[in-house]
Amino acid sequence: MRRALKGDPVAVDRDLRDSGERAFLVGLDYRRARKTGKRSLTAGAQSARDAATSVAAGAKPPSMPEFSADESLDELRTLATSAGATVVGEILQRRDRPDPATLIGGGKLEEIAGAAASADADLILFDHDLSPSQQRNIERILHKRVIDRTQLILDIFARHAKTREGQLQVELAQLEYMLPRLAGRGVEMSQLGGGIGTRGPGETQLETDRRKIYRRVRHVKEQIENVRRIRAQQRQRRESVPVAMVALVGYTNAGKSTLFNALTKAEVLASSKMFATLDPTIRGVELPSRRRVLLSDTVGFIRNLPHTLVSAFRATLEEVQRAALILHVSDAGSPLTAEQDAQVELVLQELEAEKKPRLHVMNKIDLLEPKQREALRDDAMTVHVSAVRGVGIATVLERIDQLLEEDPLSRVRLSIPQEEGKVLAMLAARSRIYSRKYRDGVVEMEAEAPESVVRRVREWVVK
Repeated sequence: MRRALKGDPVAVDRDLRDSGERAFLVGLDYRRARKTGKRSLTAGAQSARDAATSVAAGAKPPSMPEFSADESLDELRTLATSAGATVVGEILQRRDRPDPATLIGGGKLEEIAGAAASADADLILFDHDLSPSQQRNIERILHKRVIDRTQLILDIFARHAKTREGQLQVELAQLEYMLPRLAGRGVEMSQLGGGIGTRGPGETQLETDRRKIYRRVRHVKEQIENVRRIRAQQRQRRESVPVAMVALVGYTNAGKSTLFNALTKAEVLASSKMFATLDPTIRGVELPSRRRVLLSDTVGFIRNLPHTLVSAFRATLEEVQRAALILHVSDAGSPLTAEQDAQVELVLQELEAEKKPRLHVMNKIDLLEPKQREALRDDAMTVHVSAVRGVGIATVLERIDQLLEEDPLSRVRLSIPQEEGKVLAMLAARSRIYSRKYRDGVVEMEAEAPESVVRRVREWVVK
């Protein structure tokens, strides 16, 4: 199945980003044909919640929702566009099993070669991970640059890494991806040593390149370890004060950064492009109870997120592991909500964070039809919002207040001398006051305050 597409080139940074290269997409489906029906958005969301509940409880759902081949190819197209490529054609190949040498077979590669040539494609993007030998075999047949899904995601990450920390983590993932792919790259891997004046075993270019990369990997890992130490010190300082961490997680482009801005009044970049947020951002938020929490915006997850990226970004994703509460943000308007949420669960499992307390935030309800919006109902673990329009933000803050177990709230009666101005100011700033009376130089009040505040005013608590 082949489709031709047109688009405008986009100037971007390097590799794919040099000149808006023309990309030809190759999708793959190794599952036998099966009947599939259209799901409603509401049914998809319900399926996602069921999968999330099962996985969070430590049990595998009866059937984990999966992307179809067409849906996966649609996502590859979005990834290619985010990398700055112009998609000029597509082919979807259905097989019972992969070909060990070329993944899709020599006959189909000949067809792709003709289609890519007629579309004047610069590179071929596979919606699948390729082994080093498969990539070399395919390039020999197609005579074009071939990039698999992992390399494409690494390229997008490299584009969006702005801080030194993010750049180091992307570089480590790229180096580890590159190492097994050095062999067999032609004449540039020929023997360097040997011959007149250089007698001895010599060293191949391949060995030289590997040695340089191993050296660079060690250097980058040392720098990332320094980053982790600095983050650990910062975390220790934060944890010395009873301020809970709340982490935003979700599939890429679910609207996490927009929700983060709505909750914190920050101005983090919010973009419809995939992986627009790569470097972590932490901001303070005041809850309705006057408790303060730290909110962390994290990199978006994606189907088959390369393991090298999860490992390289562990310093960043530690904020998720240390969080007291996770806000799982989903795109309520996407027909793939169930599949995307299932993939988020898998990444949380890899981070060993799947059992943490969680609030499911269904975002982008402004994109739903009026009847669909009217049918939505919040429950104890799910809130429906439109971050871009500010709908449901107050409800999210209330739910965070209810779900947080750190520094719990308690309701107390107090009798405080009026000359204790600092104590009264602290209570006004950090507690919810329900009543206040002035009598004989004493302020009698009833307030709801965090345990850390109650300890500081314990001498004035009325038993």
